[in-house]
Amino acid sequence: MTRITTLALTCLVAGCAGVSPQYDAKFGNAVRAARLAQTLNPNAGAKADPALGLDGASAGNALERYQDSFKAPPTTFEIINIGGVLSGK
Repeated sequence: MTRITTLALTCLVAGCAGVSPQYDAKFGNAVRAARLAQTLNPNAGAKADPALGLDGASAGNALERYQDSFKAPPTTFEIINIGGVLSGK
């Protein structure tokens, strides 16, 4: 009985031995590398220049159209394909 107990305790203590420092040193490297690969300009926040491409009125209209697109669902149409006949609403 003591041999089984000793074996069980040895296994439990061996489970506590950690290899975590080897993994912790590299933890998050993949996420950081992916984020850097997807960043167009990492120093964009340091510039005080406005964004190029849209003036205020055009950007406001685009934003309003975008928000209005969620107020009413897009129109749907029904396709009935019986004998090769298509009909739409």
